[in-house]
Formats: sequence, structure tokens, C-alpha cells
Amino acid sequence: MKKSSLFAFGAAIALFLGTPLAFAQDAVATQPENNKVLFENDRVRVIEVKFGPDTPLKMHSHPAHVVYLVEGGNAKFTTADGKVTEAEMTAGTVRWTDPVTHSVEASAPSHAIVVELKQ
Repeated sequence: MKKSSLFAFGAAIALFLGTPLAFAQDAVATQPENNKVLFENDRVRVIEVKFGPDTPLKMHSHPAHVVYLVEGGNAKFTTADGKVTEAEMTAGTVRWTDPVTHSVEASAPSHAIVVELKQ
């Protein structure tokens, strides 16, 4: 295979594998007014998230992460494929979440600390 053909093949594979990432939005980039980076290194990123009835979180993505709920209420989560789930977000709750792309609506002012794991 010629070098130019090999390069084109490699570029096509990279584009194909990278396509899902093009649709995923970083939470901080999507809504910096609601998401503040508190700490970041090569292994984790810690984000403070504040939202509520008047400030829902737009569609965004997270890698695998841990969420600590400082303050919350009822919430509606909508994933990129349209699946909707509702949950009570009780202060003091800690939960693990696999990588996800979602939007979030809350019934009350909500405050969370999100610890994203980097691969």
C-alpha cells in the first residue's frame, strides 16, 4: 500500500472513531456559568455544578464520574438517545455514573460536585 493511501486510510479510521466525540459537548464548555472547574490534573477533573428550575443543564457529556449532591430536589435526565429518567436528588448522596451524554432539569436549586475520571 502506498504511503498516501495508508495515510488516507488512517485518517478515515480516525475520523470514524472520533465521530461520537464530535457530538459530545463538555459540560464546562457548554455552560460555563453553571459549571466551574475546581481542580484538574492528568487523572481527574473536579467540577462544581449549580443549576435549577430556571437554569437547566443543556445536553453535555461526562466520562465516568462520581457525583456528590450538596443540594438538590427532583431531577429529570434526558440522554442523547431521548431516554428520560427521573430521580430524587437528596443532599449527601454520592453516586457513580458511567460515561454519559445527557441534559438535566431540576425542580429546585441544585448543587453538585462532579469528579470526572480521565482515561
